Amino acid sequence: MSMKKIAFLLPLILLSSCHVGRFFIWNTADVKDYKKFAARTIEKPIEPFRFVEAIGTDALKLPKEITIKNQSYTFEQALEKSGTLAYLVIRNDSILYERYFDKYDAASIVPSFSVAKSFVSALVGIAIDEGCIKSVHDPITLYLNNLDGVKFGAITIEHLLNMRSGIQFNEGYFNPFGDVAKYYYGKNLKNYVARQDIRQAPDQAFEYISVNTQLLAMIVEQATGRPLDALLQEKIWQPLGMEYDATWSIDSRKNGTIKAFCCLNARARDFAKFGRLYLNNGTWNGQQIISEDWVRRSTVMNSEVNNFIYMYQWWHTVDTQPLADSTYVNGLHRINNNADGTKYLVQPAPDYYAEGILGQFIYLYPDKNIIIVRLGKKEGPLPWATLAKAIARNN
Repeated sequence: MSMKKIAFLLPLILLSSCHVGRFFIWNTADVKDYKKFAARTIEKPIEPFRFVEAIGTDALKLPKEITIKNQSYTFEQALEKSGTLAYLVIRNDSILYERYFDKYDAASIVPSFSVAKSFVSALVGIAIDEGCIKSVHDPITLYLNNLDGVKFGAITIEHLLNMRSGIQFNEGYFNPFGDVAKYYYGKNLKNYVARQDIRQAPDQAFEYISVNTQLLAMIVEQATGRPLDALLQEKIWQPLGMEYDATWSIDSRKNGTIKAFCCLNARARDFAKFGRLYLNNGTWNGQQIISEDWVRRSTVMNSEVNNFIYMYQWWHTVDTQPLADSTYVNGLHRINNNADGTKYLVQPAPDYYAEGILGQFIYLYPDKNIIIVRLGKKEGPLPWATLAKAIARNN
């Protein structure tokens, strides 16, 4: 090998041993990332649950056309144009619409990215239901004694759940030197977590940062004495009759820490089953998997926490309408002022969703028992939650 080639390859070899190097070699997150990282397997059960496949789609009303950058497309053209890999609409356990693109099909693995955060929340709820965790109001240092008690002692589990911890963390996915890149590409998550600093006291503001979910997962493991992947397999994956094995990526084979803030890799229909669990208030065919109280806490926005948009690792949408006065109603509404001085009412909509980078969605509309799953290789230009809400309300 020539000296010129060695000079070119040596920096890449050295860089590949750290998260910055892997960022530049692998670039930003993509749908093939499940192949790049070591992972734990989450085994499917012997007997799967299957949604009913409806014959035809006449019973489903979909947008006839969608405009992207001033150009009109049919619904399916818009899905494909926006980088969609899978799109499912399920109502009353019947698949009314299921389409795959770019050579993907029902058996294709797609990383969940931050959709995994909602799974972690469910495991926190189960650990509380079973008495392993006493309360969401417990300080996190009660379970994680490797954290500095002075810095982290005021932070509770609920602060983590609602993204109000005050921890210093850079969530910028396109910054190779940022925290989230280190967590995503790095090889020692426990070390990174212990070295985080504090930006401000907890519960001062909403800030969506992945370290919160990683801490939640570590608390669950410490409280239960079991690995996160084993808990997911026993408590959720197998009871829900998932059709396929899943994997959950780890930081490295040496350290073996689950990347809980992301990186649960599975198939579209199995993601939909997790949605079905929440639609049914935590029950699955008569078995209480998660307590109804935990589902309610996660999905019913009954206060002005985070301006109605986020609760217990789930996203929420809002509805707005003009208003003549500025009366608050039991903390369920918020009044905003337009630039012209008119007022409008903001209130939580009857829906919620798990969301991941690249436009991964598990969207739920309980009033009509509708689940919509969108998985993609990029987020694209479409507002997926808004589109899903329009489809749900029109059916």
